[in-house]
Amino acid sequence: MGLLRGIARTAVVAGTATAVSNRVTRRQAVRAQAHGSAPYPPRGYGGQYPPPGYPPPPPPAQNDLSTQLAELTELHDRGVLDDQEFAAAKAKLLGI
Repeated sequence: MGLLRGIARTAVVAGTATAVSNRVTRRQAVRAQAHGSAPYPPRGYGGQYPPPGYPPPPPPAQNDLSTQLAELTELHDRGVLDDQEFAAAKAKLLGI
């Protein structure tokens, strides 16, 4: 009997929290429309375009040849790559 009561109590708390959260979200969307600004995108937003007011994401780091060679050398020095693997990877980078 105690387990069933605990499960029921948890369900009631979760349901109440969901209802309150949904109500707050709706109220914020209505206020945003009243002030002429767009509300935040709904959950599950694909992330294709950031919401207005956010800075653009930083550009991807450029990995130039010297950086790649330095990374290969570091892997070779740590023993991750043996001599043959290092030579093959270096030749691939250099286009040899």
